Amino acid sequence: MDNHTADPPAAAPGGDAGPGSRPGREPEQDNEEGRGSPVGRRVVLGMLGLGAVGVGVGGALQGRLDSVLAAVSAKDPTGVTGLLPGGGGFRFYSVSDSIPHRSESDYRLTVGGLVDKPASYRLSDLRALPQTRLVRDVQCVTGWRVPKTAFSGVRLSTLLDAAGVKDPGTAVHFTCFDGVYTESLTLAQARRTDMLVALTMNDKPVTSAHGGPVRLYAAPMYFYKSAKWLSGITVTKKVERGYWENYGYDVDGWVGKSNGRHDAPTS
Repeated sequence: MDNHTADPPAAAPGGDAGPGSRPGREPEQDNEEGRGSPVGRRVVLGMLGLGAVGVGVGGALQGRLDSVLAAVSAKDPTGVTGLLPGGGGFRFYSVSDSIPHRSESDYRLTVGGLVDKPASYRLSDLRALPQTRLVRDVQCVTGWRVPKTAFSGVRLSTLLDAAGVKDPGTAVHFTCFDGVYTESLTLAQARRTDMLVALTMNDKPVTSAHGGPVRLYAAPMYFYKSAKWLSGITVTKKVERGYWENYGYDVDGWVGKSNGRHDAPTS
């Protein structure tokens, strides 16, 4: 494993897969780069109250609260909103400066690179393929866990088999439509039966706040490996470091065997 660290970097990933603020970026840079002002202290305090209310609600209201918390977390330089529980106990962090959205009509997932038959899938195409449902604990590398979370979708191996991986291919690189998040797996890891291109979470469509409409779900790994807003699957000659690996996190992010942690395995 690369960049094995006993202690996590200052901005820890995980949660719904990202930090309270992007590693290495000072809050003032938001204005310098034209991204808008960071969320103010009053708004953060308001979110604390909103998060407390959200713990006791469910259904559609919780979904709306999740969206609000996720959007505010994207512009919170303090990281405080990353401590607030969303639906089911998830925490929201962001690697970009906003929560991206794709509709039924404009979403596409491409499969390419070292394959015989590159492909582009609409949501309807993905739903028409055989679906697998997994119920596992979601484990964040920062320490919190959401037990018995259900994800359903297409096995990653199904899409790779349909594309036909060429002999030089030994790894899979994932890109996301936020323009920032990336991840990678070895080909052997990608072919595991517990690696999904997920369309639902807890039997409902994956929301934008949780990385929908389609996200990667790497069940036996820390949640930073489950890239949100998945838009591209590319077979490569070797593993290419993902977003978090460039900040010192393990390329092989197995729960219980990564970054000096000793969490119990999730599966």
